[in-house]
Amino acid sequence: MSVAVLCGGVGAARLLAGMVRTVPPADVTAVVNVADDMEMHGLAISPDLDTVVYTVAGAIDPERGWGLRDESWQAMATLERYGGETWFGLGDRDLGTHLYRTRRRAQGAPLSAVAGEIARGWGLELTVLPATDDPVRTVLTLADTGDEVAFQDYFVRRRHAVAVAAVRFDGADSARPAPGVREAIAAADTVVVAPSNPIVSIGPLLAVDGLREAVQARRDDVVAISPLVGGRALKGPADRLMRELGHDDSVVAIARLYAPVAGTLVIDQQDAEHAEAVRAEGLRCLVTDTIMRDPEAAAALCAVALG
Repeated sequence: MSVAVLCGGVGAARLLAGMVRTVPPADVTAVVNVADDMEMHGLAISPDLDTVVYTVAGAIDPERGWGLRDESWQAMATLERYGGETWFGLGDRDLGTHLYRTRRRAQGAPLSAVAGEIARGWGLELTVLPATDDPVRTVLTLADTGDEVAFQDYFVRRRHAVAVAAVRFDGADSARPAPGVREAIAAADTVVVAPSNPIVSIGPLLAVDGLREAVQARRDDVVAISPLVGGRALKGPADRLMRELGHDDSVVAIARLYAPVAGTLVIDQQDAEHAEAVRAEGLRCLVTDTIMRDPEAAAALCAVALG
């Protein structure tokens, strides 16, 4: 069975760690959001791509959910000594990934080629693709000031503790899917939408020109997994963002968001009472344990989604 997984951030990475235990890794393609990417200290940084690779490789820091385990922070300490920006932490080992990516990009290699090189460097057999090789950036409008800020400024620097009035994806209209992305979606037996933030993780991915249409064409074979459990996000601001942007913080609202592109929604047992309301939005509904406490639990979730 071939599977394409639409990914963004920690929830997708944990799902993929289970997916490669459920089907042969070579049959899995991760299509990853890159609208969170940034340049800092002259380095090209792709947080979601790296979180996916590190997690599937078993190298992720288990407490933070990002970066590498057994990390040290001497470079950041030295940077702080000079008065440099340290609000976005880059561990000493993690810096090697960003140095490699930056050099390869400067040599003219597209992000998709570099992502494959990095995945192979960690011994991974699944295919890891950015949604696009073109620059797309998530921009959020702050409710209190009306200022626009980049995603990492909102998420890391401000600790996503400020209200948001609007979200847009700069560059998405002119971006094209990376090589292999549309093909992977078209050829997959099942397309899975990971339990990522639907607004700022899956939203920018689907905003890339042609990708929403590619997923819609497979709607009957698309299975989305709700990122909300009992009306709350297990990690990150998905529930709060949905409220701030005029949606309910419920699996029914998730169903409404995904109904145009997905034929099935997987929800947690805590939300079983909403299963009929999900079906009323035009989706099949599967109820199971969606909390990925470990890779085994993630694999069990993947088995339900694929089954």
